[in-house]
Amino acid sequence: MIVDTSALLAILYQEEDADIYVQALVDAETSRMSAANFLEAAINIDARGDPEASRQLDNFVQRSGIAIVDVTFEQVQVARQAYLDFGKGRHKAALNFGDCFAYALARTTGEPLLFKGNDFSETDVASWPTPPPDQG
Repeated sequence: MIVDTSALLAILYQEEDADIYVQALVDAETSRMSAANFLEAAINIDARGDPEASRQLDNFVQRSGIAIVDVTFEQVQVARQAYLDFGKGRHKAALNFGDCFAYALARTTGEPLLFKGNDFSETDVASWPTPPPDQG
C-alpha cells in the first residue's frame, strides 16, 4: 500500500477519522511512501514550529514500518503526466505537487493508494479500501 501525505497527517493530527488510516496501516502487508510525500508531511508539521510534533512524525513513520521510497526518474515522468492529466487547474482531481508523487508511486508499483479526501478518487489510481466517511 502507498501512503499519501493526507492519510499520514490525519493520523498525526488525530483527526476524527484517524483510526481508519491507522487500521489500514495495521492491515496492509507493506506500506510505502514517496520521499517527496514524506518531505511534504515534514514541511507541513515543521511549519507549526513544534519540535515535539516533528519528532512524532519521524517516530511514527519508523514505528509503523512505512518505508520511505526514493524518487526515481520513472516516477518523475509519471508524476509529470499525472499533473498534465489530473493537476490543479486542469482537472476536477486538482492534484498538487505532492499528490502527483503519491500517484506516481502507486502507479509504478501497482499498489493501492491510502489517502484522505476526494482528489485521488477522480483519477485512475487504485485506492486502498476504506469505509465511506460517516454521514452522521
